[in-house]
Amino acid sequence: MSGLEARPVRLAVMGAGLIGRRHIQHVRAEPDAELVVVVDPTDAGRQVAAENGVRWHASFSDVLATERPDGVIVATPNQVHVENGLEAVAAGIPLLVEKPIADDLAEGERLVAAAERAGVPLLVGHHRRHNPIMRAAREIVSSGRLGRIVAVNALFWLYKPDDYFDLSWRREAGAGPVFLNLIHDVDNLRYLIGEVVAVQAVESNAVRGNAVEETSAIILEFASGALATVSVCDTVVAPWSWEMTTGENPAYPVADEACYLLAGTAGSLSLPKLEVWFNDARPGWWEPLQRSRLGVVARDPLALQIRHFAAVIRGQEAPLVDGREGLRTLEVITAIKQAARTGQRVSLPPR
Repeated sequence: MSGLEARPVRLAVMGAGLIGRRHIQHVRAEPDAELVVVVDPTDAGRQVAAENGVRWHASFSDVLATERPDGVIVATPNQVHVENGLEAVAAGIPLLVEKPIADDLAEGERLVAAAERAGVPLLVGHHRRHNPIMRAAREIVSSGRLGRIVAVNALFWLYKPDDYFDLSWRREAGAGPVFLNLIHDVDNLRYLIGEVVAVQAVESNAVRGNAVEETSAIILEFASGALATVSVCDTVVAPWSWEMTTGENPAYPVADEACYLLAGTAGSLSLPKLEVWFNDARPGWWEPLQRSRLGVVARDPLALQIRHFAAVIRGQEAPLVDGREGLRTLEVITAIKQAARTGQRVSLPPR
């Protein structure tokens, strides 16, 4: 990696779909990075490369035949994350894999183990950990200001319009809001509270009747003893979700509401407002409640993630979300689906 400090890192983006195009946008805007090639076998991928004035290749092997990027962003469909990631690992090139790291735990383990054996940095795209809101919330929790976290409530409630389901795979098993959306919220909660040790869940498809869930009610048990109730639904008109409250993604309207509530023995915290509720004198239900609000400067976490990836490539930072972290979040999601399918409480392996 000699000489990297003197120039932007040269990045390839694999996959020119919705999230791939967002990565391309942020790579082009980042002074520490340079977009050099788009890898996508479709005509649409070729067009995206042309629009951004960079080379296009149908496969990563074609790229390696002519050049060697400093890093690769894997933003291809979930089912080929591992295959594409292993190509980068085999070439010894650091990679950022979009979430989920894989669509199967065993395959995800195969990718992570390969990267570890090769000593290749592997990051997973749980970008919300880079959001200043999440950083500030973690500091509040870690400071002890809330006391011991006992109870958590998290909501992902919104309405996906009918034409969202025109793509057939979005109506099929594995494409519901638990796997596609809740995985972000689970990662957020793990980042704030710690490891999940067991889950319970029920789910329903009563409105649309597709093969995939549209609503799920979940209980997460944390190693600390904290319990979280999590409700997920993509068929209701409501503002209570990370997407609709944070302004993180400009595609969504912003509501002045909360999507997470963290309750502790000395105080409580709402997100994304970063409002802390507490008693001045001593905790008690007859004691007046006070409220303080921490302000943070809004930053696009996808942009911050690209800057972090460049620093990892240069050896200046360790991955904030490495392959093992990505696997643990996927493990919780897999357990939630198993619990909903079997009606049983599912324990996770100890960490």
